[in-house]
Order: sequence, then structure tokens, then C-alpha cells
Amino acid sequence: MTQIDTAPGAVQATPLDPQGILRDLRPAVEVTQEAAALGKTLAAQIKRIYFVSCGAPNRVSLGMEYWLDHYHSPFEVKRYFPAEFMTLQPELDQHTLVILASKSGTTAETVEAAKFLRDFDAITLAVTATMEKPLAQFTTHVICIGDTEQAHTGIFVALQAVVAGLLADQPRFPYEAVMQSLPAVPGMLVEAAQLSDQRGKKDAERYRDDREFYHIAAGPVFATAYVFGVCMLMEMQWLHSVAFEAAEWFHGPFEIFDDKTPVLILLGEDPSRPLAERAVTFCQRYSERVMVYDSRDFPMTGIAPEVRGIFAPYALQAALNRFAEHLAEQHNQSLDLRRYMWITEY
Repeated sequence: MTQIDTAPGAVQATPLDPQGILRDLRPAVEVTQEAAALGKTLAAQIKRIYFVSCGAPNRVSLGMEYWLDHYHSPFEVKRYFPAEFMTLQPELDQHTLVILASKSGTTAETVEAAKFLRDFDAITLAVTATMEKPLAQFTTHVICIGDTEQAHTGIFVALQAVVAGLLADQPRFPYEAVMQSLPAVPGMLVEAAQLSDQRGKKDAERYRDDREFYHIAAGPVFATAYVFGVCMLMEMQWLHSVAFEAAEWFHGPFEIFDDKTPVLILLGEDPSRPLAERAVTFCQRYSERVMVYDSRDFPMTGIAPEVRGIFAPYALQAALNRFAEHLAEQHNQSLDLRRYMWITEY
């Protein structure tokens, strides 16, 4: 089992690399027109969309699911973890589009789901790194975002372009605004990270000794709360971390809240924002250990005003990444360290 290097100063917060972020996301931006064109083509063929993926890509799909509902898409939309998807076996015919996403292209359950789908007439689309990845070998269509350190956002960029194409003919959907904004995403991440670095350092210093955290968010921003809480704090820092939907917070979970456990509340710019604002009001009444990260604090340069809500979760994620980097330094525990994942049999 991997051991932590406890030597003083062994782990340093990774310096912000603006050019690296821009470079790593270039392939995802370059496929947006191709992805949107595919979405437009598929829109005339399908009646339902299933998003099938694990971990962070599953939560990226949560945002897609939210906006498809909000803009009254004509499609039935559902989101699954691959293992559950295969056991449930929902309707899979020629009018079904199954979108499978994996950053590595090797996620075992997602690859197995793609293999499973070969016995059905469903249309399949993989969003992954390159054509050489196993996931790409078993689907009808493939959108590649390149081998990148920014895979989480790269999957969002590619998937959002596909969804934009699927919704292009819907009169309420701001197709042009979305497509014009997608190339600005890499710069938006750099901007949000730069503006948040010092705050992230201060938050990490303040909460370095805490081993339990709560995270609250609403709507598509819950994807960011989940990814930060589960993928970064639990997986990478081995902290007890629970993400709550703001709509559920007052139906039981808030009874565990006190002034000792820090809570992080994320505010976006979608219609669900008032739900998270209500949680802010409540938590600040009973505790001073409340961190509020608000997408309205970021310029989000290049993002059309009418679609800021769609892109806000990723500005917030970029901000929280700096918090995570500085927390790793405070804990002297690299974000790359694992005890079980990719190491043991599970």
C-alpha cells in the first residue's frame, strides 16, 4: 500500500500553468463544431438519450441532463452509472442514443457497457481521449478530446457541443451563444484560477486540520460540489466529505450541521440559485465556518451573458482546484496519491 511522504515540504501546491491549461484544452475546443454537427444529425433520429459514465464524467452529464430538461428538449433523458445501466437494461432501440464518457478511455465499467451495447440497435457515442483508447473501439461514433490534464473540462466542452447540436432546432435554446462561448472556456478557467489562488491558500490554511466537510449546491452546480467533495477531498485527500443537493438540505441533512464542521456552498447562475442562497442564509446564521464560492465573482470573459449559468460550474471548479492544491500542500499529501485506485484489485 502506498505510504505518504511525511518529510516537511515534500508536497508543494502545483503552480498555476495558464499556457498548459490553454494547450491541454485546445483539442476539445477544436472538435466543438464536429460535435455540434453530429448532435444535429442525431437529433432527427432519436427519441431518448442515456448518459452512461462513472465519477466526474457522470456528474458532467448531470449538467447536460439539467439543461436538456430546462430547455424542454423533445427527448427522454436519463443518466446512469455503467454497472447499474447494464443490470437495468432500459429501452435500447434504433431511436436511443447512449453517450459514454471516460477521461482515460479505459474505465472498466464504461468499456463493459460499450461492449454490452453491441447486442442492441442503440446508437452509441464515446467521448474520450483518443481513438486508440478501448472505449473508442466499441461505439458507433467517437469524439476525442486528446490526452489532457484538463479532461474533466474537456469532456464538458465536447459534450456541451453535442447537446447544443441536439437542441439547435429548439426555439428556446441559445445555440449561437453556447457555441460562441465554448472556445472561451480555457481562458475562463485560467481567469477563475488566478483570481482564486490566494483565497484557496487562505482557506487551505484555515481548514487544514479538519477531516470532515459538507458541500451544498443546486442544479448543475451540484456536479462541481460532487466532483470537489468526492474526487478531490475523498479520493485524493482521504477526508470525510459529503455533498448535498440544496433542495434536500432542509429535509433531514441540516440536522447534522453545527459550528464545528466546515461547509462549502456553491452559487451558480441557473434557475436553481435561490435554493443554494437559502442554504447560505441558514448556515451563516449558525456558523462562521461557511465558505461561499459564487460564480458571479468571476468575469467569465468570453462567455455570453445569457449562458453564464451553463458555464458557471466550471469556473467554480477551476477556483476550487486551487483550494485543493493548497490543501494538498498543507496536508503534505499529493493529489496523485492513492491507496487502492489503480493499485489493488477491487
